[in-house]
This record gives sequence, C-alpha cells and structure tokens, in this order.
Amino acid sequence: MESGSATWLRSFVPRPDAARRIVCLAHGGGGATGFRPWAEALPGTEVIAVQYPGREDRVGDAFPPDLTAMAALIADELAPLLDRPYALFGHSMGATVAHEVAQVLRDRGRPEPLRLFASGREAPHDEEGGKVHLMDDDALAAELRRLGGTDAEVLRAPELRAMILAYVREDYRLIETYRPSHRPPLTCPVSVFLGAADPDLDPARASRWARATTGPTDLRVFPGDHFYLVPHRAEMLAAVAAALG
Repeated sequence: MESGSATWLRSFVPRPDAARRIVCLAHGGGGATGFRPWAEALPGTEVIAVQYPGREDRVGDAFPPDLTAMAALIADELAPLLDRPYALFGHSMGATVAHEVAQVLRDRGRPEPLRLFASGREAPHDEEGGKVHLMDDDALAAELRRLGGTDAEVLRAPELRAMILAYVREDYRLIETYRPSHRPPLTCPVSVFLGAADPDLDPARASRWARATTGPTDLRVFPGDHFYLVPHRAEMLAAVAAALG
C-alpha cells in the first residue's frame, strides 16, 4: 500500500500557524471531502480529514487487513502533526477508529487528544460485530438506504453502485470484525454526539462511552437521524468549537 501523508490525510485549508488541529474520521462509506466545509467553521483550528482507501482519490488502494491495522497506519501519519494539541472527531465507524487511534498513539508514548468526539456510535466495549459485510449487494444497498446516508439515485446507476458497494462492504468488514483489545481507558475528555432519531443508538447506550475514559464525558443529542451532522452541521460545529475552547 502506498504510504505517506498524501495517502491518508487531507488538509483542505492548511493552517500551519493554527493553535490546534482536529483530525476527522468519516462513517463507513464516507470520505474525506465530507469534512471540507468544516475548514472555515472552526477558527484557530486546522481541520485534517482521514481518507480511507477505495474511494474518492484513493480508488484502487488496498484495504488494511483489519481496523486495528488501519488505526496503526493512521497513527503513523499523524505522528509528525503532534507538534501541537490535537482533537479527534469520528462519526459512526469513524468514532471507533478515532478511539483506536488514540489508544495506539498513547501506546507509543504520544500525547492523548485534547478531546475525543464520538458521534453516532456505541462505545468500543459495546461492539457486537455483525454480518452486513457478508450480505449480497441488494441487502447491503438496503442497509445504506435504511441509515439514510446514501443518495438512492446513486445506487440505481449500476457501475457507480458496484464501486460504492465494494468499498462500503470493506468498511463494514473492518468495523464488524473489530474487537477492541483490553487496554486501560483513556484519560482525555470525551464528547458524545448523536441524532435523536438514530435507529441504532439511544442516549442511554451512547452514554456508555463514559467507560472509555477516566476523564469527563458529556452527551449532546441533536435533531435528526444517524446522519444528523449533515442538516445540522452549523449547530454541531458550534458545539465542537465550544468544546475545544
């Protein structure tokens, strides 16, 4: 697999003098460009987006064998950017990846993030796996429609559908086969975000992220479903900015 920061990390508006960075990790099936609008919305912060393989400008790049290996590769490329404080934001699968990246960096003696933002995902110790990645294309497409994050028209175009489902299936494989290792909890603050109408997560389950850290946790519920952060981006980014101070 190709290596180097040009592969995994994107900075749409470089801010070399920013006081801090926030590293953003998308949901399964998502890409780095979804975070492009964030760059102008977080003053004093450089937004770094992680680009998973198989999509956008990484079509054809190989997937890592598992989520743990992917987190290690991301941590490799983040290492030169830890010259200033950083936060991690992950949505859905990205929240699990962000937590694993924070653990890997700590294992290597690097600082923990200023704050971990875990959006739309149960805590790592509640991961139950799944079999969506083993389903046929029609069932996989139905799952995407259920969650509401994929334009139905896109899934009607045969070639585009085949390309999307190929990398979505790999993303589901990574998250559904992931089992966290037994490590001490983080010590950084954790902010947990979710949509009020998320079909797979409720506040009680989301609040179990408190077990993932010895630091403070807070829970914020936004209007909307699993992809609340698209229609309510301004409100959500205001909450991120406030949490970062």
